Amino acid sequence: MATLEFEPQLLANRHGVSFALVRQNSTVECVVTIAALEAYFWLEPRASDARILKTFQTGYRRIRAIAERKLLAHPAARLELTLDDFARP
Repeated sequence: MATLEFEPQLLANRHGVSFALVRQNSTVECVVTIAALEAYFWLEPRASDARILKTFQTGYRRIRAIAERKLLAHPAARLELTLDDFARP
């Protein structure tokens, strides 16, 4: 699965960061929630936009890996990663 050259963006409602993955020649819109970034990537509450995006970029390899696994298990055109996706069983 290849990643698309796409700058991650903070959602207008500040509830997540959007990014894209390319899967089987189609683009999948993905969102990781701010709650997941706070719980699993040490993002401080009420962080600035720049800090949110920096935290996303720092954790991108792990975020992407989880997104790819979730897409393999449940193909979709849009994917949201929440706290449950990062919890270890």
